[in-house]
Amino acid sequence: MVRDSLFTIAPHAPFLTTLCDRVLDGTLLGDWPREGAFWLSDITIILPTRRARLQLAAEFASRLGGVALLPDIRTFGGEVADEEPFLPPYDLPTPMPVASPLERRLTLSALVRAFAMSADGFASPPNAAEVLWLADSLGTVIDDLTIEAVDPQSLRELVPDELAANWQQILKFLEIVLTAWPATLAERGKIDAAAARNQRLARQAEAAPRLYGERPVIAAGSTGSIPATGDLLKAIADLPRGVLVLPGLDTTLSAAQHETLLAGDTAQGHPQFVLMQLLRRLGAGVAEVQDLATDTESVGAARTALVRAALAPADETAGWATRRRDLPVNEALEGVAILAAPNADIEARAIALAARAALVERRTVGIVSRDQNLARRIAVELKRHGIIVDDAVGTPLYQAAAGRLARQILAVAEYNYAPVDIVALLRGAAVTLGGERSAVWRLADALDIRLRAARPLPGLAGLKQLVEADTELTGLLDQLGTALAPVFALIDRAEISAADLATALGSAIAALTGGASLPGGDEFARWAQDIASHPPGAPFRPAQLDSVLAALLAGTNAQPMPTVRDDIHIWGELEARLQSPDLLILAGLNEDIWPPIADPGPWLSRKMRIDIGLAPPERRQGQASHDFAMAMGNAEVLVAYAARLGTSPALPSPLLQRLDAFIGTEAAKTLRRRGDIWLRQAQAIDFAGPPKPAPRPAPMPSAAQRPRRLSITDIEPLMRSPYDIYARYVLRLRPLDPLGADPSARERGTMIHHVFETFIEKGHDFMAKDAHDHLMQFAREEFEGLDAIGERRDIWLRRFEHAARQILQYERDRDPIVTRRVAEKKGEWAFPALEGFVLSGKADRLDILTDGTLEIIDFKTGGVPAPGEMRSFEAPQLLLEAAMAHAGRFPDVPPLDASALTYLKIGLGPAALELKPFKLPPGMTLPEAVDEIVRRLQRHVQAFLLRGDLPMVPDIKPRPTAGRRFRRDYEHLARTDEWVLTSGVDE
Repeated sequence: MVRDSLFTIAPHAPFLTTLCDRVLDGTLLGDWPREGAFWLSDITIILPTRRARLQLAAEFASRLGGVALLPDIRTFGGEVADEEPFLPPYDLPTPMPVASPLERRLTLSALVRAFAMSADGFASPPNAAEVLWLADSLGTVIDDLTIEAVDPQSLRELVPDELAANWQQILKFLEIVLTAWPATLAERGKIDAAAARNQRLARQAEAAPRLYGERPVIAAGSTGSIPATGDLLKAIADLPRGVLVLPGLDTTLSAAQHETLLAGDTAQGHPQFVLMQLLRRLGAGVAEVQDLATDTESVGAARTALVRAALAPADETAGWATRRRDLPVNEALEGVAILAAPNADIEARAIALAARAALVERRTVGIVSRDQNLARRIAVELKRHGIIVDDAVGTPLYQAAAGRLARQILAVAEYNYAPVDIVALLRGAAVTLGGERSAVWRLADALDIRLRAARPLPGLAGLKQLVEADTELTGLLDQLGTALAPVFALIDRAEISAADLATALGSAIAALTGGASLPGGDEFARWAQDIASHPPGAPFRPAQLDSVLAALLAGTNAQPMPTVRDDIHIWGELEARLQSPDLLILAGLNEDIWPPIADPGPWLSRKMRIDIGLAPPERRQGQASHDFAMAMGNAEVLVAYAARLGTSPALPSPLLQRLDAFIGTEAAKTLRRRGDIWLRQAQAIDFAGPPKPAPRPAPMPSAAQRPRRLSITDIEPLMRSPYDIYARYVLRLRPLDPLGADPSARERGTMIHHVFETFIEKGHDFMAKDAHDHLMQFAREEFEGLDAIGERRDIWLRRFEHAARQILQYERDRDPIVTRRVAEKKGEWAFPALEGFVLSGKADRLDILTDGTLEIIDFKTGGVPAPGEMRSFEAPQLLLEAAMAHAGRFPDVPPLDASALTYLKIGLGPAALELKPFKLPPGMTLPEAVDEIVRRLQRHVQAFLLRGDLPMVPDIKPRPTAGRRFRRDYEHLARTDEWVLTSGVDE
């Protein structure tokens, strides 16, 4: 290595701008002549990323006015494959094709599954998705061995006796894999991507002297973390005019600190560790590196020193107080703000507002996020301001439109055309079934209404039976069944392969979309073709296919939209390196995200990795720390994190915690006060002013609009909340059941009513020996439509079987006093004095007793009115049925007085049957109570239905929340919680 070949650019100096300036002023060129119009074209500059390459070209063009040839700017590893055959030495064989990550994932999954199913495998075998994730982590181990040039045979040097039994078994498995995978590659004539990169870098290193000769070559921005890259850097540094420009190397470190960083057990997580390791590979010391950032007394230089001190090794933190006194902390932190958001949603919204404000001032913005989900949130928040920007990495294909459609298809298949899933699929924007989207949308709405009104039998056949009278809907379902047939064919098989799944999904998507394009569609089609071209991998059961698809699509992205603007970008940490926008926003700076968790993976422990010569998992943390230190040198920085992620509390990044601890409490509060402006705006952007509670509604329809006919069950709402009668009969609103809702207690009660109604209508006798068998037969027939919840249905049937025995015993005990039983009898009662008002009703049971009176029974599977409600006439149903019976308004039942009103509660517990006699007001007989309810009925009908001058207000007498048997259907329309005094208060 020649002298004056090692340089660095401190974090506070814009890297690419400084590099451009130092090339143009000759600092990095030595005695190379800078004359003529073409002198720059003899210079080669090598950078880590394509983005950096383009940015540096723009810097040169800006300086030179666009009238000169630019340097030859390349990236490490090369970009143009066509150049490789022309690099010396020329007699090397043609490079082998690279095995894709998907091909390796599938191949290794077969080995993992065999290991998992063996006696020496896992205590609990992993499912198909977990096998695929384990295959990926196994591939990472293979890459680590390749990248760091560690011989797989070194695993044999680990002493098995010193390892736990499970690690011994894993070592045996790794030996098999590390023999089988290279053999498989050789058989297929392919090579791993990591090995191909190593070969390419090694070839470039070998070719460098002959390729560049005496011409200047500048390798800039690389930390040399990959050994093959380090070798290339060394080869360049050894050239006569070879120069290395390292990013953010700390030239203030002493030789002793250099040694400490290399020898420390936990130093791998330090921002300078990789750079110190590179210097050792180059045979150089810190003192031999020159800093190209000349403004050592600036505020930026002070901030660089501050951040380096905050991230110093643990054994140097004792000197923090002294270092802090030597630094202008407040001045160094000018331009830095911390955004401590309560959650990720507010964090994304605040970041978008900060970015928008910068763009309005015509400044450039770079947003860096290691969390791709957060990056997508930020992009959506920016879109509301008309700022279109996409994550440079692209959208994960699993979450792109094509991936979401595939997942919805799998949901329909897994749950066998469940209502929610089928309506969600049909409402997908891309689903046309080869026709017009508007037609599919219209039919999806019609099917939605049908599915809310009736519960279909399971499967496509059940849906078609439900809509058989509607030819349009039947045709739609036929088309849908044809489109999804390939996927449903997989569900019926014992085992399938990844290729089976990909092919079936590809066919279904094409049929559903009519071949139209959708975001991610091309990538999904290529993925399906790619997966079909590889060996099948481990077979798996067609279950939990959504998670299997997620594992198979891992690492596959839908390409981002073409760049619309160049003044704002969302980058991952790799794309952000060497960039210096006017405002740099570090998003998602939370613990275990930035830096990532130091996870060695399931195949090698941390100690095992170190023992065989692999870098410990903290190495990635060190690189992330270096990225943070470089980013903090930007002139203006906004650091953001969330106090909660999902439903769990979250901590800021340890890097940020280190910074807070170094600068002190007051300075840390100052930084957060600067960020609070964006938090306040984020919380205010959707604020529509103080809430204005709606007044109590008081509709006053004319008398002609008010109903002249009510059922017995409507009388309680009429007395408690006339607004409900207004909504139901004047506005003619009917509640819709939630789509795909499980059967409720009310629905179960209706089914039980039908069971006893059928038993009596068919003339069966409770005293007969086969009475229980008949009841169970009718119950099974009534419950057969609940196949979608088969397990719960079976539980209900078993509980009903227990209840049926108790009910039979109850009926047999009272059989001597019962002359006749009448079930589910409908009746009507017209009131000439009330302008012909009609009261209709259906009694669950009317039992004519031997003494010539009636016992009226109401079956209840839910709540029974409280005794106080009965005594105060707030539960009028049974009393009104008694009044109708007395007036002879039930056909085929003679006019009789009721001697008993009984609630028969059928429960789910051991006490399956409870008798609840109706409670009368003190001192009042049942006939007197019946007369009183009729008088109250007439008064309410007269006041609220026959006249138009009294408003039909809600909650004249509201039911306390704690004692409510069920929520009113129209309570939300009355906006009760906005005006009732006790809203939100437990009664």
